[in-house]
Amino acid sequence: MKRINLLNIETSNKIAAGEVVERPSSVVKELIENSIDAESKNITIEIHEGGKKQIKVIDDGHGIHSDDIEKAFLPHGTSKIFSIEDIYKISTFGFRGEALPSIASVSSVILKSRCKDREFGKEISITGNDINYIKEVGCNVGTYIEVNDIFFNVPARQKFLKSTQRESALISNIINRLALANHEISFKYYNNDKKSLITFASKDVKNVIRTIYGKTVFENIIPFEQHSDIASVYGYIGNAEISRGSRNNQSIFVNKRHIKSGLITTAVENAFKSFLTVNKYPFFVLFLDIYPEFIDVNVHPTKSEIKFQDERVIYKLVFNTVHEAIAKSVRNNFDIPLNDLEKKIINEEEKDVIGKNNITPIQLPIDLKTVPSQSAIIVEKENIDNISYNSTDNKLISNNEIKNEHSIEYDINKNKDVELKEESAITTPIKVSNNINPKFPSLKIIGQFNNTYILAEGTGEFYMIDQHAAHEKVLYEKFRKQIESNEVVSQILIIPIVIELSHEDFLYYIENKGLFEQTGFIIDIFGDNTINIKEAPMLLGKIDVKNFFLEMLDNLKNMGSGKIGEVKSKAIASLACKAAIKANHHLSDAEMITLIETLRYLEEPFNCPHGRPTIIKMTLKDIEKKFKRIQ
Repeated sequence: MKRINLLNIETSNKIAAGEVVERPSSVVKELIENSIDAESKNITIEIHEGGKKQIKVIDDGHGIHSDDIEKAFLPHGTSKIFSIEDIYKISTFGFRGEALPSIASVSSVILKSRCKDREFGKEISITGNDINYIKEVGCNVGTYIEVNDIFFNVPARQKFLKSTQRESALISNIINRLALANHEISFKYYNNDKKSLITFASKDVKNVIRTIYGKTVFENIIPFEQHSDIASVYGYIGNAEISRGSRNNQSIFVNKRHIKSGLITTAVENAFKSFLTVNKYPFFVLFLDIYPEFIDVNVHPTKSEIKFQDERVIYKLVFNTVHEAIAKSVRNNFDIPLNDLEKKIINEEEKDVIGKNNITPIQLPIDLKTVPSQSAIIVEKENIDNISYNSTDNKLISNNEIKNEHSIEYDINKNKDVELKEESAITTPIKVSNNINPKFPSLKIIGQFNNTYILAEGTGEFYMIDQHAAHEKVLYEKFRKQIESNEVVSQILIIPIVIELSHEDFLYYIENKGLFEQTGFIIDIFGDNTINIKEAPMLLGKIDVKNFFLEMLDNLKNMGSGKIGEVKSKAIASLACKAAIKANHHLSDAEMITLIETLRYLEEPFNCPHGRPTIIKMTLKDIEKKFKRIQ
């Protein structure tokens, strides 16, 4: 029988450290939050080698009393709360008294601090929770803390740390969030003695947003604000132009504490999608100020999640606030001011039309920036299915006028800018290895249903092929083979594209520079956190280079560098989807035959890159069952 054993202090501290100090970014977060709790106005952060070698945090807060300098490193030593009742009305970031002892147990720490009413401060040095010395020193008012050689005594934990660039990116992300939440504080951040971020104290978080995210984001954000009896919500949400393929540019702060909340994220995204339907995630910085007794922050070791007393109230408040802000912005952008007489005439006409035709009016807000023509286009309902958009002539045309030539490819024989020429949507099948056997029998084309599905028969079975999904899979295989065999052709851009990245995004690019080169990008560094794209992959003709680059970067951040294959696959799938023939596109018999014959010889022809089926098969028995010929 195993007996119960009490762990010694050293072991228990290291276990506790594993919950609080997960990596260098955790240390930076805890130390900055302590500085904020100390009412600092200026905070300086310095790191070396991604924080693995050294982290320094210097503030000008009220400091630690000289008699309490040793108590600060004792387990559960805190100045934030005094009794259990204080847990339910927490107004500070820290309150458990776990951060400093946890950090000191897995690193070497030097701390100097001085209060305003003292002529000199005190310094303490601790290594692995063992005190080296305590002495009086001269120092500025506030606190200086230096953390060296993190996890020096826990080698197993060191092995799980990421690369220097990745750890630096995580620290940058933490500092950015804390700077947004505390925009009235000035932050200075240095990475390997190089300036990475400097924010100035401001009453409006919008100024910090510009510093962190740049001019483009600053010019495309919409403010929102609303107050209720128990909470206030305010902040900024971006329009469709700055939406991204990941949620990395979404920040939620509850009482200035950065948290993750599926409830609030869903509320914002639902409000966003009700007006701007894009398959990306919106940018937003949201602040929720709520009475402490209505939330519980003591539900997660890192305090990154909280519980709300009434989730429905919070969801409704956030959704309505963001929804109204976007609605107001849409009206401001698209409504034409009318005088009272014009409004009266229009209202009367509207009522008359609705009364005669029994029509329910529907408002469809759109982003005019994505529409080539600003003139309103009204189409009778019965004719909508026969209308398509001609991107070349910027007009709507009938499907009967659409020719079969719609795919676009580069003419690389020209020395001038890339010219586009139209050819058949499906011309010749991709090259197939002789070793690959067909995955389904040869089919006889019956026809095309709704200009979307190819109907065919073979070996007594009936087949329906989704032409978009099938063509998407054909293109996906083609482009994937090009990248894998390093046959991607890069096109020189006449005007290079300069992109200013956030510090975090720039570090992700540096870490995965080889991936972008392999995909066909030729990129130069163009200053601090700025890149210059000189050549882009020529996979699909004229691609949107900037969006394709950012999409790959988002995939990297979502999946991690260890899954480079998935990043490539997702990027290629996105390109293939955009280039494939669409629904409601008429195909000739020759095009349908070519598409199906090419599909037969793919390695995995039965699903598109996004997982949707390309082919549905029905046997004669299945059909006869439908008609009740057999039981």
